[in-house]
Parts: sequence; C-alpha cells; structure tokens
Amino acid sequence: MNTQQVVVQQAQLEKTGNFPEKKFRAGAISATVWLNKGHSSKGEETEYQTISLDRHYMDKQGQWQSTNSFRIGDIPKATVVLQKAYEFLVLNEQNLFKGGN
Repeated sequence: MNTQQVVVQQAQLEKTGNFPEKKFRAGAISATVWLNKGHSSKGEETEYQTISLDRHYMDKQGQWQSTNSFRIGDIPKATVVLQKAYEFLVLNEQNLFKGGN
C-alpha cells in the first residue's frame, strides 16, 4: 500500500468512522471487509459489515492505483478473495452466537 492510499484510508476513517477489519489478497485482487458504524432508522447506533473488491495496478507513471473493474483473468482470484471474506464474516458471526471472539 502506498502513502497516497494510506492517506485516503485515514481520511475515510476520520470522515465516516469506518475502518478495514480484514483484507484478503490474491495477486492484484483484494477483498476488504469493512466495519461500518451508523444509525438505525430509530436513531440507535449500529454496526454492520461490507466488502469492497479491488484490482491494483501500476499506471504509466509507476504509481499504484486501484479499480473496481476486472479482466476476465481476474475473475477466479476475485472469486477466491470474496469466498474468504464471506467465510470470515460467517465464521465470526457464528463465534458471536457461541460467545467466542
């Protein structure tokens, strides 16, 4: 992760209060599980998780960039990281019901 990406993530965190909980990578493809904080329709504070999917690449100037556009060869890796993110969410949810971490 380059300095620009870190600064952007820090700005997102300060702006929204959301932060990356876990990241799964397969080559240039990553799935990030985000812990989001918000308010329910009744105004109560709540937390929920989302997943973002990105492909990282180096541009012509040699700077790392990310996109949510994928090539056909990226699909198998995207499937793997999404499956791992889903497993992370489901297994953590089960641990909560069992009283684990």
